Amino acid sequence: MTAFRVVVPARWGSTRLPGKPLRLLAGRPMIEHVWRRACESGAAEVLVATDDERIASACREFGATAVLTDPGHPSGTDRLAEVARTRGWPAHEIVVNVQGDEPLLPPANVAQVAQLLDGAPDCAIATLATPVRTLHEFLDPNAVKVALGGNGRALYFSRAPIPWARDGAPAGLASQTAYAHALRHLGLYAYRCGSLLRLAALPPSPLEDTEKLEQLRALESGMRIAVAVAVAVPGPGVDTEADLAAADALLRAAPP
Repeated sequence: MTAFRVVVPARWGSTRLPGKPLRLLAGRPMIEHVWRRACESGAAEVLVATDDERIASACREFGATAVLTDPGHPSGTDRLAEVARTRGWPAHEIVVNVQGDEPLLPPANVAQVAQLLDGAPDCAIATLATPVRTLHEFLDPNAVKVALGGNGRALYFSRAPIPWARDGAPAGLASQTAYAHALRHLGLYAYRCGSLLRLAALPPSPLEDTEKLEQLRALESGMRIAVAVAVAVPGPGVDTEADLAAADALLRAAPP
């Protein structure tokens, strides 16, 4: 396995949870839980990329390396690209983007996505998915689905329920019964640094603007994305106060 790095983008200005990276879970800042799980993945280096000195200072207190990045970045991908560019990482090097609001992310998934890209020389990006478990999840626009080709490469990502079984919904949308082969995309990415910098330099694409899914920019530009089913099902991410309370309870019940 080729060595890989991890960058955890962490911004202060979350709309629903301002200062989210520093909200406490089981007595520790959320970003610390994420950093520790990333460190357990076998990465050669784990960095936190943030737009705020308060987050950077907290990271240094628990031993993480924090990098201050441009507060104007529109996405974590852009923050990741700034780190790769300023640190001069080679184009072939693999870097994994671990979202800063995933305190229950299994470290094995981080290693898996890096290994997936390492074994897919034709691909610029690798990511993971999990089987869709319920009809509600299949129809939920907040649950992004991915359709794959036979070679394990992404054909399309959508908020819509894909692939849609025509014969499984005789009475309209909610009557669908066939979703057993649908996959839910997880927001965990491995990039080759050269592809990451190219992606960040591209303008938003038409499909990206429509679905509000940044990975469609990569597909529209001709980049191939390798996809595999995650070796471990991740715990819930944190977007709301309710999510925060749920994650706190899970971490207290089964501390890492």
